[in-house]
Amino acid sequence: MKTKFLQLILFCSVLPVFGQYKFLDISKLDNADLKSSTYEKNPSEVAEILYKSYHYYIVDGQLNLDVVSRVKIYKKDQAGKFLNQEIYTYDGKNNKSEKVTSLKVSTYNLVNDKVEATTVEKNSKYKSKESKNYTVTKFAFENVKDGSVIEYKYSVLSPFVWSVDKITVEENVPTRRFDYVLDFPKYLGFNIDYKGSLVPKHRDVTDKNIYGGEYYTYRFGFENIAPYRDEKYVHNLDNYRTSIRAELNSTNITRTPGAYEGGDLGGFKSYAVTWKDISKQLYESDFFGEQLKRKSLVKDLIPADIKNIEKPQEKAAAILKFVQKNYTWNGYYTVGSEDEKGIKDLLETKVGTSGEINLLLIMLMRSAGLDAQPLALATIGRGLLMDHSPSINQLNYTLAFLEIDKKAFIYDASSKLSVPNLIRPNALNYNGYIMTEKDAKKVNVLCPGKSTTYLTVNADLNPDGTVAGSFSDKDTMLYAMMNNEKYEEDKATYQKESYKDRYTFPFTNIKTELLDDNAFQTSFDFDSDTFVDGIGGKLVFNPLLFLYNRSHEFDQTDERRSPIELYTGYDKIKKVTITLPDGYAFENVPKSKKFRTEDNAIQYVYKVTQEGNKLTVETTTTVEDPVYPKEYYPAFKQIFDNITKLEGQVVTAVKK
Repeated sequence: MKTKFLQLILFCSVLPVFGQYKFLDISKLDNADLKSSTYEKNPSEVAEILYKSYHYYIVDGQLNLDVVSRVKIYKKDQAGKFLNQEIYTYDGKNNKSEKVTSLKVSTYNLVNDKVEATTVEKNSKYKSKESKNYTVTKFAFENVKDGSVIEYKYSVLSPFVWSVDKITVEENVPTRRFDYVLDFPKYLGFNIDYKGSLVPKHRDVTDKNIYGGEYYTYRFGFENIAPYRDEKYVHNLDNYRTSIRAELNSTNITRTPGAYEGGDLGGFKSYAVTWKDISKQLYESDFFGEQLKRKSLVKDLIPADIKNIEKPQEKAAAILKFVQKNYTWNGYYTVGSEDEKGIKDLLETKVGTSGEINLLLIMLMRSAGLDAQPLALATIGRGLLMDHSPSINQLNYTLAFLEIDKKAFIYDASSKLSVPNLIRPNALNYNGYIMTEKDAKKVNVLCPGKSTTYLTVNADLNPDGTVAGSFSDKDTMLYAMMNNEKYEEDKATYQKESYKDRYTFPFTNIKTELLDDNAFQTSFDFDSDTFVDGIGGKLVFNPLLFLYNRSHEFDQTDERRSPIELYTGYDKIKKVTITLPDGYAFENVPKSKKFRTEDNAIQYVYKVTQEGNKLTVETTTTVEDPVYPKEYYPAFKQIFDNITKLEGQVVTAVKK
């Protein structure tokens, strides 16, 4: 009795709080919001989200989504991310596609104390660059000024009740109010993955009789949300902001035949409870498991000289090169094939998705006697894969995995530039799962080793203060792969953005190339009068010339909230050799110096050597690992502050 009485008191004490807060209740536009010119708590804010809501509800076997967003624009020129919006919808087979309906886009301004509305009727649709199965609806606002309020509303109707997107609650500007509601019938079960440090001010998780049936409802309401700012050196900030994601884990249709799109599924069915269940689904799929069974398609595809290689590691590398040479990625990310034809079409057209190419790689390795397994993962933009929240919808990439002499090797044939254990950076998303027919095993997917950048200058100082010489910028490992891909995508733009826009002094003979050892290099000759100051008959200059940076990017003043993500550990080596003209000598030569963190995770060396009229300054910055916890940020900031100060030193050349 005492326990029941206590529960009743708690229920009564909470109920009025929920009763005062109405979920999905957008208030009438307030003239005070239109009159305000700055955000009161912080005048530097470019915008404020006045209201945003996501309402998911499943009715008649269809997933419905209603979205409302109202944003106050304080600084139009800096608020571009709010002014251009995109809606992604999936195009399925057999007329099963998602559709955008009821799109309304409005801009509100206060003119002579009256609200003036500008409505946009036009929007454009195009295929997503990531996957041709997605259509993107794009819209923009008109007549936006500093002080405008912009608002959009739309609905999405989807036959895919199991696919509920992850919703991120925090933004890089303040949010006044945010609502998330998910209503689903009791014959469906969902995992609700709530992640992040933000606690909802209003929460209602219960069952109700709505939409003409028995439903579960999850309702989260937030008020006065502080901004979660963009931070440098973070691959996907939404991994660390508060988010909510729902994924179907079970159906029980026996009591309501036909209510779910699939009809009567024959009682209770469980889905996506573990990653092992995800593996089972993949192998039962026409786009994954059925593709791997088509051994006859690749039986005689590999040349005999590759099949006859005895050492497994060498054979695997040779098969990787064979696929890279003969098949080309079409730019779309998939975990398997895009349709049932999949591998067959790839073999005929020589062009395919990332999933198709790497499934082919696995099949060829198996045909050559190697026990290759698919390693499924999500690219960085899809978010982190979580042990506790398996999701087949997140997966959009597959690699080939081999264990040779108890060492792990991963292969990615979708990139022409990859080598064993070196894959495209967008797939370096912490972990993936080796999918076998009987199990799923988690493995780390990070860049092994370090990349090295060599910045080398050989220069001659002339008596008139001009400097002429040569420069080369060489990258290895992942950096070489990343820069080479940018170069191959648009050669002229790469050279312009990387060198011509960065270095304003005259240079000639620029040359960019992939070297025999897979290093990537750009070089040029220069002749400039901007590096040296003449003071009292002396020539004063920074011995690093144009390789000296006056600032660095570890300059965040707010407390760091996200880890430091760098893709790869690295060594950055600058080496500048300057030769004086005859009759000149160096004065005030800087001294060598080095410093490091206690655990040697970050190290720096400033080395100065002099031989006659030649002075060489060589600096080495070492960062050992690709990822560091946020607690390391002060160490990065301190060391790079010291680097900037040390590299700011000058040297003097005088006539003897």
